[in-house]
Amino acid sequence: MKCVILCAGKSERMMPLTAKLPKPMLRVANKPILEYNLDLLKSFVDEVILVVGHEKEKIKEYFGDSFNDLKLTFVEQKEQKGTGHALLQVKDLLQGKFMMLNGDCIYSEKDIEACVVYNFAILAAEVKDPENYGLLECEGSILKNIHEKSSNPKSNLINAGLYVFDETIFDALSNINVSERGEIELTDAILKITEGHEVTCVKSQDYWLTLTFPWELLDANEFFLKRILGDKDEEGKQQIFGVVEKNATLKGPVFIGKNTLIKNGSYIEGPVMIGENCVIGPNCYIRPYTTIGNNSKVGNAVEVKNSLFGDKAVVGHLSYLGDSILGDNVNFGAGTKIANLRHDNKSVFSLVKGKLVDSGRRKLGTICGDGVHTGINTSIYPGRKLFVDVETHPGQIVNKDLEK
Repeated sequence: MKCVILCAGKSERMMPLTAKLPKPMLRVANKPILEYNLDLLKSFVDEVILVVGHEKEKIKEYFGDSFNDLKLTFVEQKEQKGTGHALLQVKDLLQGKFMMLNGDCIYSEKDIEACVVYNFAILAAEVKDPENYGLLECEGSILKNIHEKSSNPKSNLINAGLYVFDETIFDALSNINVSERGEIELTDAILKITEGHEVTCVKSQDYWLTLTFPWELLDANEFFLKRILGDKDEEGKQQIFGVVEKNATLKGPVFIGKNTLIKNGSYIEGPVMIGENCVIGPNCYIRPYTTIGNNSKVGNAVEVKNSLFGDKAVVGHLSYLGDSILGDNVNFGAGTKIANLRHDNKSVFSLVKGKLVDSGRRKLGTICGDGVHTGINTSIYPGRKLFVDVETHPGQIVNKDLEK
């Protein structure tokens, strides 16, 4: 059996992190989203067809033509005209039953296994905010309708973006109208299939992580650090492949990559994952649920809490970074401070595509695209974004999003 993964979209809601990177290549626990799914699919399929578009070469360069004995085939979607349009790009490569999934979600092996036993299936998940998703109307376990982003949802069961089809889906796609937003909608084709076939709604019994907004990467990072290393309240297993100087302290589950140096006075409280070729410290404090990418540096007297670093990220001495995400090649000047808590203690809002969105998080720091460089003593308000290659002046206060 084959699997199709949709990886072509630009994902403006993830900006600035996706300016130079396709969304499925965003990393949590130092591993791309796409790699988590490929790791699981090798038990079910022998070929994965990747529908690519935005920054497609980044995916090809990382994975090549195969991964874990899976053959990888790349097909470009040159115009973004919807999920149905994306699937039509691979019509000639598919026969019989196949699987399809969204490239910006992370699925579990247990849920995939539960879906593939059917000829037509859709994974369903329960969420707290069903009005933001495609709501599934089921009769028993059989799909009856899909309501896109209903303002008055009658249930909390939504479309999780994992499907099992056969070539019947292509006949359905050829017999639907283009939607009001000018796209060929996969959900319209699925409803067309229900006229002649039963489509089973398989309720998720394990985990399903959807990554729509940047701050959801922090949730996913915490989730996988717990699974890989252990929880902070557990003893955890320390995996040390670098050098830890004798007066550094590692508490709880911590992973240290090859050729990484942890200098004296550093205090690392897991779960924490630090990549290869990093220099940490001296005298810094790395708090739980932090992941630091390869070739990165954390300077003297720096505190980092619940944050994600890309590769080659540098945080200069006397800085504080909390609940934040840094892209690749970010350089924070000495004394850069990130505010991650509002004075009124309410949840932090962030600007997404021109509209303020409630992150639902009481604590949220900054989100920085690749190549950001702050001047010394820069201060950044909660939830503010610094786009690709933005620079700040020494002592600057960032109280709004900055674009170059």
